[in-house]
Amino acid sequence: MPVDDSRLPGFHKLSVTERRRKVAEMALLGAADIATLENYGELDEEAANRMIENVIGTMSLPVGIATNFVIDGKPYVVPFVVEESSVVAAASNMAKRCLVKGGFRTNNDKPIMIGQLQVIGVEDHVAAEKIIFGAKEEIIAKCNSLPSTMIRLGGGCKDILTRSIQSMSGPMFVIHILVDCRDAMGANAVNTMTEMIAPDIESLIGGSVKLKILSNLASHRLARASATWTPEELSLDGSRESGESVILGIINAYHFADADPFRAATHNKGIMNAISSVAVACGQDWRAIEAGCHSWAAYNNGKYSSITHWEVNSDGDLHGSIECPMAVGIVGGASKVHPAAKANLNILGVESSQELAGVIAATGLSQNLAALFALSTAGIQAGHMKLHAKNMAVSAGAVGGEIEKIVEFVHNHDGPITQQSVVSALKKLRENTL
Repeated sequence: MPVDDSRLPGFHKLSVTERRRKVAEMALLGAADIATLENYGELDEEAANRMIENVIGTMSLPVGIATNFVIDGKPYVVPFVVEESSVVAAASNMAKRCLVKGGFRTNNDKPIMIGQLQVIGVEDHVAAEKIIFGAKEEIIAKCNSLPSTMIRLGGGCKDILTRSIQSMSGPMFVIHILVDCRDAMGANAVNTMTEMIAPDIESLIGGSVKLKILSNLASHRLARASATWTPEELSLDGSRESGESVILGIINAYHFADADPFRAATHNKGIMNAISSVAVACGQDWRAIEAGCHSWAAYNNGKYSSITHWEVNSDGDLHGSIECPMAVGIVGGASKVHPAAKANLNILGVESSQELAGVIAATGLSQNLAALFALSTAGIQAGHMKLHAKNMAVSAGAVGGEIEKIVEFVHNHDGPITQQSVVSALKKLRENTL
């Protein structure tokens, strides 16, 4: 129930147990809710309390394994963390269907992140650019004076770019530092570098440096994956003719997303079903990845559009590709703090941030095709609702053997499946009339 007051002075100073007790009293939580919050699973109370503020418990999500992925000739089983049914099965299904053509191929940029410095009050942007470029080596050296394992391993600031933009506050001079983050996502190092050089920038060109922050539009850190599917592998009845018809439907669906931002938003959401799920599983900053992908979908094409591309090749096969920013790391952050993230990275067996980026991109491409395939054939709901049947049965109140009987009902039901129809089926089951 709603609480009477959200102001909780000193709340952060309480122990986790005390915070949980206070919230439980305010919200009138029952014993079951309290017990749920006390159950920490793989992330213990101490670790959780170090990760974020005002911790009162943890929340678990399923870890599922997507199968059939072969990427650059190497087989992978890929951990997904997601609450939505059909996502893991769909990605696995389409990964299997491209094996006859060798699976997925990737091509990833170096792990370069952008750090931005916003400078206002610069009168002559052209002159400022010349000064910055003239002092480029000194600025880069200042950035790389940061004591860092990343720099010791060959990373660090590699280049500097400038931009002039017009804003509602007037003209702004923007400096980009390009930082090779090696196997880290790199946010902390990049932010530190921008802050280190801010006084030097002001001394060189005047004006005032305001924002000093990493950009999540990681346009220099793109991940690319591609794969090919034959008509036979996409056929509904095994015939090439059927497969060619399915491919035509997929191409039409892709063209819709390419042309219309309203469709593209849902199209790209389906891609992120996989990308975000693998990112969460591996302890990545999935919000940064999503921001980068959606920004790229607008920036790269001049309008919000698909981050995948689909076409029919000269053999009549369906060829798909994806290109998107992929700022990921296998050192630092939650990937080394959260026990499940560490375990999932071990399952994946990647040896670099670029390899992880390629795997994630490949899952996004596979997931996208699964959605396009479903939409252009039986419709998205048919398979999704059948896989969602267990959740619907539990939500309706089914227990024990009732759950499987409700699932059987859903699988054999020809009409629309709604939560109300499942509730009705459970009632009939208990009345022995189903």
